[in-house]
Amino acid sequence: QAQLVESGGGLVQAGVSLRLSCVGSGRNFSSYNMGWFRQAPGKDREFVAVISYNGARLRSADSVRGRFTIARDNAKNTVYLQMNSLKPEDTAVYYCAADLWNFGEDDSGYDYRGRGTQVTVSS
Repeated sequence: QAQLVESGGGLVQAGVSLRLSCVGSGRNFSSYNMGWFRQAPGKDREFVAVISYNGARLRSADSVRGRFTIARDNAKNTVYLQMNSLKPEDTAVYYCAADLWNFGEDDSGYDYRGRGTQVTVSS
């Protein structure tokens, strides 16, 4: 059973960058599609980006496209979310999710989810 642990969150000012990491346990990390999602207080969970198991396919939400980049290093069992030009509206708990087949924007369809890392962007 896969376990996912996120890190890299923090309190930053608008305009700066952060890189989030999600490390997966288990031997088959490279078989999983990996997604990043976020949830702000009082709001529904929101899709951020997803990357296929081999990194060949990427998709991101309109709200972050051009600012956020998803990438993975299967040798390190890690998926990253590079976040540039952060805005106060990016404030949320960010978490990663993994699934062997799902490449969608609904995290309920993913088999595994981490507990998240808090990102707070001040204006």
